[in-house]
Amino acid sequence: MIFERSLQRELAYTAGAVFMVLLTIMLTTMMIRIVGFAASGQIDPRDVLVLIGLTVIGYLAVMLIVTLFVSILFVLTRWYKDSEMVVWLASGVSLTRLIKPIAAFSTPIILLIVFFAFVGWPWSNAQSKLIRARFQQRDEVSLLAPGQFRESPTTHRVFFIESMSPDQGRVDNVFVTSTEHGKVSVIVSKTGHTETMKSGDRFVVLENGRRYDGEPGHPDFRITEFQRYGVKITSQPVVATPTASSTSTPDLLRNPSGDNLGEFAWRAGLPLIAINLMLLAIPLAYQNPRRGRTINLVMAVLIYLTYSNLLNVVQSQVEQGKMPFALGLVLLHVIVLALVVFIFWLRVRNRPLFTRAMFQRASQGS
Repeated sequence: MIFERSLQRELAYTAGAVFMVLLTIMLTTMMIRIVGFAASGQIDPRDVLVLIGLTVIGYLAVMLIVTLFVSILFVLTRWYKDSEMVVWLASGVSLTRLIKPIAAFSTPIILLIVFFAFVGWPWSNAQSKLIRARFQQRDEVSLLAPGQFRESPTTHRVFFIESMSPDQGRVDNVFVTSTEHGKVSVIVSKTGHTETMKSGDRFVVLENGRRYDGEPGHPDFRITEFQRYGVKITSQPVVATPTASSTSTPDLLRNPSGDNLGEFAWRAGLPLIAINLMLLAIPLAYQNPRRGRTINLVMAVLIYLTYSNLLNVVQSQVEQGKMPFALGLVLLHVIVLALVVFIFWLRVRNRPLFTRAMFQRASQGS
């Protein structure tokens, strides 16, 4: 039918444009945030692009929900604004006839939302945590940076080097200080390099230097000159602490704790939000041609923010055991669906959502 093909074609064009705008905003925001983490030393600068990509994958489900809702609202609002909807309604096309072509357009997007909510979100979180943990638990040699004092997270050592070879195999003008049992040890040397023993232990071998040992405030410091001095490099196994957000969906159901059930309720709520907002956009798009369409966009933003925040509240309640899991899984979405049916009923009977008398009573009450 011409009506359905025209609607789906315009929805596809609009959805593509909306998604590209949202993706650009997401990439810009994540780049600023993650580059800030790299500048403060919380992540490896070489992992910035990977972390940005993983973050985008994690939030694709949310972006697709917003894309679906806004694109339907934009297209139908424009049809009302240009009186195209009046023509279709006068031709015998009822408001409920919009559900079928919009649902056909929305089905692939909703399937993608299901995939990214149940698979993409936990996978991207798990990979991000692993990358961060690998950087935080790296060995002491990887901490070194020419011209900077660096403190080891596993020992009480502070390193300073003037220069380093590209492969980190050789360093020049080394300063190492450590504190143990109230005594300070300071080591300085002209050059140094790394060596790996047969046992697998790694050492920084310092050459042609001095070692100063003593207790601060006492004059009896011991000075030792050396030609070679080995400092063992400590390292830790990379362990990423699992959380509910990084746990796969099957594992959430195998271990039904409060956090896991709350996380599952949140993931399952994303496709349900998409379905409800898809249906809500149809009656919400009603537009008086004589007025601007800004109010519809404002309403869409407020509705989405309210809905998503309520889903977060439900997740928190389920995690704390204040709400049964089954109730938290469906209660919010059933209430919103009932609201959607009511708004549909008002629009089919050509009744306004808000009457002038309601605003007058509200102004008098205030």
